[in-house]
Amino acid sequence: MGGGPVATSKLGALLAAGADVTVVAPEVSAEIVASGVRVQARPFRDTDVEGVWLIVAAAPPAVNRAVAVAAASRQVFVNAVDDPPNADAYLGGVIRRDGVTIAISTDGRAPALAGLLREGLDALLPQDLDRWMAEAARMRQHWKATGVPMDARRPQLLDALIRLYRREEALEATVTL
Repeated sequence: MGGGPVATSKLGALLAAGADVTVVAPEVSAEIVASGVRVQARPFRDTDVEGVWLIVAAAPPAVNRAVAVAAASRQVFVNAVDDPPNADAYLGGVIRRDGVTIAISTDGRAPALAGLLREGLDALLPQDLDRWMAEAARMRQHWKATGVPMDARRPQLLDALIRLYRREEALEATVTL
């Protein structure tokens, strides 16, 4: 529920997660309309929560409260953006890159902090994370085939990742000779 800038900012992550989105709000941003999601340009009705399992309520508190009441009676989760009293689900800051997903939550109490942490952690991740994922997947196949115990896997993966860079350094040294 909601069609303004906050709802617009949540739309990309929902679509990236494969959500089937319907936006209900009296006024809807041009970006939401252009996204191709279903839009119902009107006020919220209790029946809007039927047949869904998650609602992102990005509306004024009075509307969020009405959404939360209607959703509770139908056992539907509500993420009321910046409105913890009307939420029972929280959408944290999420990093999705090269098959790795990292989620950060502040239990809805400090979404700006979750955003800062997301940006900071994203900056710390290696730029070649796709290589890490490929190596980890290769190692996993080997472990499963050879029965490597769980407690031995992380040290082996760390060694394999270090070897990725050592091979690269050796190639660079060979080329510069």
